[in-house]
Amino acid sequence: MGRRRRNRSENPGPSGFLVVDKPAGMTSHDVVDVVRRLFGTRRVGHLGTLDPQATGVLPLAVRAATKLIRYVPDTGKSYVGIVRFGVATDTLDAEGVVVRRHEGVLPERDEIEAALEAFRGEIEQVPPMYSAVKKDGVPLHKLARRGEEVERESKRVRIDHLEALRFDAPDLEVRVDCSAGTYVRSLAADLGDALGCGAHLQSLRRLRSGPFTAAEAHTLDQLEVAAEAGRVDERLCSVEKALSLPTLRVSAEGERRLLHGADIAPGTIVRLAPGDRVVALDGRERLLAILELRPDRRLWPLRVLAQEPS
Repeated sequence: MGRRRRNRSENPGPSGFLVVDKPAGMTSHDVVDVVRRLFGTRRVGHLGTLDPQATGVLPLAVRAATKLIRYVPDTGKSYVGIVRFGVATDTLDAEGVVVRRHEGVLPERDEIEAALEAFRGEIEQVPPMYSAVKKDGVPLHKLARRGEEVERESKRVRIDHLEALRFDAPDLEVRVDCSAGTYVRSLAADLGDALGCGAHLQSLRRLRSGPFTAAEAHTLDQLEVAAEAGRVDERLCSVEKALSLPTLRVSAEGERRLLHGADIAPGTIVRLAPGDRVVALDGRERLLAILELRPDRRLWPLRVLAQEPS
């Protein structure tokens, strides 16, 4: 009975990616729940969370696109944030409890600029206790809320660009371009420790996540209005655009072969090397499969999606 009710609640529609401009105060899972309601489907997943107080780019996959998250190119993330010097917190951000205040003189801008150099390029970073990283299968944030602190292994992350945009003591506005898995909170706290005054991340806005940017992000209010007008599906970014892959429209025979797990010829797409991938669309322009060219010059399906009403 429960399964039949869930099936009836699924609205047919196109698959794709949605870029949400997440507001402060909501978890990423809260946003997912709102989008599920607006699109009338349970099949919504995120491509990496944002902290509740952070704002900005939160990419989501809708309907069949949830099966393609692993194929989205990981080209890093970009942020603008405010680092507040002189105050350290247990969560490394403004939501935490103050654990240390610096009573001395705060560093000057030239000292900060010099300290930033050590954080550019590949660095070792220890994940914060208040994070989703797991220790023996338990998320660190659950241990932290029980008052526990455990040893964490550092991991290597990459800071491609780190720039001081504005300094108005005690606040430093920074631009950070970094690899996935980088904690800007940890970066802020480590910078404060390097300068001897402590610091935390006062605010954070994500400008880019992989191929998704703030320029294509929609607020929840905008999505609500679009849903009321019956046009929310128009806000989706196509799978082929998000994956940055060539598109191949297959024949009815090609569709039949792919649905049975067989290979097809590359057709008119000739500038492919073994290992290259393409997005296959059926005759109705619906997403059909992700294909990979093998050394035999045949396209083999990596992921085939069941057809559904559009």
